Amino acid sequence: MTDDVELEDIKGVGGKTAQKLRESGYDDLMSIATMSSGELAEIADLGNKKSQSVITEARKLLDIGFETGKERHEQRKEMKRITTSSDNFDEVLGGGVETQAITEFYGEFGSAKTQLSHQLSVNVQLPEEDGGLGRQAIYIDTEDTFIPDRIEQMAEAKGLDVDETLSNIHVARAFNSDHQMLLADQAQEICQQNDIGLIIVDSLTAQFRSDYVGRGELAPRQQKLNKHMNTLLRLANSHNLAVIVTNQVMSNPDQMFGDPTKAIGGHIVAHNSAVRLYLRKSKKDTRIARLVDSPYMPEGEAVFKVKDEGIIDG
Repeated sequence: MTDDVELEDIKGVGGKTAQKLRESGYDDLMSIATMSSGELAEIADLGNKKSQSVITEARKLLDIGFETGKERHEQRKEMKRITTSSDNFDEVLGGGVETQAITEFYGEFGSAKTQLSHQLSVNVQLPEEDGGLGRQAIYIDTEDTFIPDRIEQMAEAKGLDVDETLSNIHVARAFNSDHQMLLADQAQEICQQNDIGLIIVDSLTAQFRSDYVGRGELAPRQQKLNKHMNTLLRLANSHNLAVIVTNQVMSNPDQMFGDPTKAIGGHIVAHNSAVRLYLRKSKKDTRIARLVDSPYMPEGEAVFKVKDEGIIDG
């Protein structure tokens, strides 16, 4: 908590409310200050008016508001990067996957989305001089694609202790979209108890597509997906960690020229992801990553390969 402020010190938060918030993984000022009144009302069993009052008080204690460009620049200096293990790929990203942001990998089956997720969950544990953060990872697995044996291969290739590497990855299998959102909420508590540098959601949209079928379900699906991504972004900012989400693609029949595939999730996913990369297959074990969107890096492509030892330059 900022300056040792406890939840009970926030005007309007009593012992019972504080307990409910802590049990839900919200025990720091930033997590309260960046919630919506609806979220707080649901978690703490408060009315919307009372919830907004509590959020306002938390923001006062944090002194959230406008800041100078210089102050924002200082904050950006704390941003770190995690290597992908491919120099080509890192160059396109400006040095690797960055903290304080959501990075989206989207592409068809077999385009190396999960391979990159595994590699990054190993690489985040490397020391900073080797392209890591020396920190742990959270892996939310929605399609039962997390393979410990693959982590073992990649860890051995990096000279890391296999058992320790596996122990530093907190894995959970999400069985539906509500469970997936709950796991993201629980990640807050894990981040407070461990030094987490990376959160992976592989894949972001699979469960939402299964749970919300048809045009009539599109609006509630997008609303919940937006809430889910806001939770992930809040974690990225409050803990200076990187968030990776993988995403599926679908055919876009309106596309007359070029690749007719587009990412699932529409504008909700696109607007919440600071960096977006389109992955596609090439010959044999070669893959191509195209940087589609970044706040400051130009569009570009990188060729890389998926080998037994992990990701390498193409």
